[in-house]
Amino acid sequence: MKSNFENLDVWKISCRLTIKLHELLKGNSSFWIIDQILRSALSIPSNIAEGCDRNSNAEFRRFLNIAKGSAAELRTQIYIAIQIGLVEKENGKIIIDELISITKMLQALKNSLKDKPTISD
Repeated sequence: MKSNFENLDVWKISCRLTIKLHELLKGNSSFWIIDQILRSALSIPSNIAEGCDRNSNAEFRRFLNIAKGSAAELRTQIYIAIQIGLVEKENGKIIIDELISITKMLQALKNSLKDKPTISD
């Protein structure tokens, strides 16, 4: 079976969020937090893809957990970015809501893999 992470809605949404954050933050001089925000954002779809390509449901679930952790890390960074004035409160709320949705999608995907046999070639 070929890896099909490109068909996963959660992967598509997390890629779009990463691009949105890059556009929102480019040109800002607060490198110390922007770099970390973009790394956390990029980690979400990257871990979804890597886990999906492992061809093992146990491994996929492990990488989905890592993606969930990155989403929580990113939410924390957005809260801080709002407080320091890097992100407008309304934009930050939209991003946080998207991250909560992504986290729920990751958990649902992880749950759907619990009782399935290992992916095979």
